[in-house]
Amino acid sequence: MNFLEGTVMLVDKPYGWTSFDVVNKLRWHLKRALKVKKIKVGHAGTLDPLATGLLIICTGKQTKKVNVFMAQDKTYTGTFLLGKTTPSFDLETQYNATFPTDHITESALHEVSQSFLGEQHQIAPLYSAKQVNGKRAYLLAREGKHMELKSHAITIMKFITKANQFPEIDFEISCSKGTYIRAIAQEFGARLGSGATLIALKRTQSGEFRVEEGKSVEDWIHIIKSMESPTL
Repeated sequence: MNFLEGTVMLVDKPYGWTSFDVVNKLRWHLKRALKVKKIKVGHAGTLDPLATGLLIICTGKQTKKVNVFMAQDKTYTGTFLLGKTTPSFDLETQYNATFPTDHITESALHEVSQSFLGEQHQIAPLYSAKQVNGKRAYLLAREGKHMELKSHAITIMKFITKANQFPEIDFEISCSKGTYIRAIAQEFGARLGSGATLIALKRTQSGEFRVEEGKSVEDWIHIIKSMESPTL
């Protein structure tokens, strides 16, 4: 495995870590193991800190493929909580409103989920990494500043729901790049005449890469450390 020349590392990102946390941790260990001052390391597609799953890390010349990997379709699994909303559409912020759920039937869940299929326009959540005048949207949102984000085209290829633990709704969504699952959660609740919050999210696939092929951050560190030359 030639990290300096270029390698694609499939990481199963842990809960609470930012994508940059993973990059920085692996870069530090790579520089130490390879005894170099610099090495190119980048990720292909941000995962929110509260999300887990497949994160593609590229080193060396493979970093040139980051945009190619980012453009690939993605698959996610997770859970929506019906009847509650937050400003960030997920658990990054506190619940701010409650809504009725007694009227929601299994057939309504299926009908609404299927209404998302196809090409559409989506507006990124205010609490997102979108750039607004050179600053991340979530930083402006935390400061309470008003902003308007432009919509962008996305495509939803698959949207499956299961309500075994209602009002928690488990889902699987396959979508194009740039799709915000938190925004789908918010719109999903609204179309049901209620509200919804994303309470769990895992990226299971990106292009042909699957999370089952990935390794934990600790496993990758172990592999990297195994390349270190013994100290004489």
